[in-house]
Amino acid sequence: MNQLIRVMLTDDHAVVRSGLGRLLEQNEGIRIVGEAESGEQAYQTFPEINPDVLVMDMSMPGMGGLEAMRRILNRWPQARVIMFSMHENATFAIQSMTSGALGYVAKSGHAEDLVKAVREVAQGRSFLSSDMAQKVALQSLTGGDNPAQKLTSREFEVFRLLAEGKMVEEIALSLNIGHKTVANYQTSLKQKLGISSPVDLVRLALKYGVISEH
Repeated sequence: MNQLIRVMLTDDHAVVRSGLGRLLEQNEGIRIVGEAESGEQAYQTFPEINPDVLVMDMSMPGMGGLEAMRRILNRWPQARVIMFSMHENATFAIQSMTSGALGYVAKSGHAEDLVKAVREVAQGRSFLSSDMAQKVALQSLTGGDNPAQKLTSREFEVFRLLAEGKMVEEIALSLNIGHKTVANYQTSLKQKLGISSPVDLVRLALKYGVISEH
C-alpha cells in the first residue's frame, strides 16, 4: 500500500484551490490536508498542517510565493515546496529552484504535470515539466546577465516589484520590510545587474520575461 501524500495548497483564488484540490484528489494516495489564501497564512499554518508537499502560487498579493517559501524553508528546512506559477519562462523557474523549491509547474501546463510533481517531490526528488526543463537548459546556456541567476529570492522579489513600477513605500509594505532596506536592495540590484537607471531595470525585466508588456 502506497503511503498517503498529504498536500497543502496556497493560492489567493478559492476557485483555483478547489479546482486543484479536485484534480489532485482524483489520484490515489493524494489528499488535501490544508489550504491557505496568502503567503502570510501559509507561513503561519504550515507547522500545524505539516504537509508532505506544499503547492504554492508564485504571484499573490502581499508576501508573494517566493518570499513565503523563503521564510518557511528558513524555519522548516525539510519543507518540500512546488512553485505553481502562471509564468512559463525559465527565469521564474530558475529563481524558484535556486531558492529551494523542489518543483516548478506552470499553470498553463498539463494537469498531469502537477500530479507528477506532487509524487516526485513527496519522495524528495525535484520536478520540472519537460518543456520547462528545456527552457531552463537553454537559458542557462545563454543567460549571462539573467537576473534569476544572480539574485537571492528577496532581491529577485524587489527587482520584480520595481520593474512593475511599484514605489519603495509599496514594496516595503508588501514585503513587510523597512524603506531603508528596500533602498539598500535597489543599490545592490544596480551593482549586481550592472544597471544605472529604472529604464535599464525595466528593459532587463522585459528581456527575461520577469514582467510582460501589457
